[in-house]
Amino acid sequence: FIVRLKGVDAFGRANEVAIVKVPRVLPRLVRLPEKIAGKQRLFVSISSIVRAHLVELFPGREVAEFAQFRVTRHSDLAVDEEDVSDLRTALRQGLHHRHYGQAVRLEVSFACSPMLSDLLLGQFGLPTEALFRVKGPVNLVRQSQLVDLVDDPALLFPPWRPAWPRQLQPGRSVMAQIRKRDVLIHQPFESFDGVLELLREAVNDPEVLAIKQTI
Repeated sequence: FIVRLKGVDAFGRANEVAIVKVPRVLPRLVRLPEKIAGKQRLFVSISSIVRAHLVELFPGREVAEFAQFRVTRHSDLAVDEEDVSDLRTALRQGLHHRHYGQAVRLEVSFACSPMLSDLLLGQFGLPTEALFRVKGPVNLVRQSQLVDLVDDPALLFPPWRPAWPRQLQPGRSVMAQIRKRDVLIHQPFESFDGVLELLREAVNDPEVLAIKQTI
């Protein structure tokens, strides 16, 4: 959250803008207790809880306005395995620095004022075209947690059982088949077992020197 404040704090500081970060370890959806929800299964987003208690985070200050925002960063991981001596360490360091990549998009709640959105754009070095105003939850993906919180099979689709890849003939060498032509496996509708079978063959083939995959 970005918050614009009025007044001064206990130390006499009149800083106007504050950022409230919600730790990732906290659940994004919280089930309401039975004494409130009764027999219903009701949930509230953690962003709603934070909004309701923003004033308590800044005692003695007045919350003039606030908005939820989300920054998307450039997170491509480029590692040249020919130039690094320890690929595992290079990948680990690259994954760590992805959190500090160049900002590429800014999402804010729809009612965010131009003053706050312009401030965020300037802070992240983004043009106006990178600003997106969202009607509803800024990060809709977080709502997927609801599937795990509601333990009711009647609300779920039946489990999907993927079929063996149509372009691979079972019982025959996968490596021999892909030598003749490329094979496209459509997941999750087709099983990953075809890829696993290829890896098993490669592991047991004395002529295979390396296995390389691109995700």
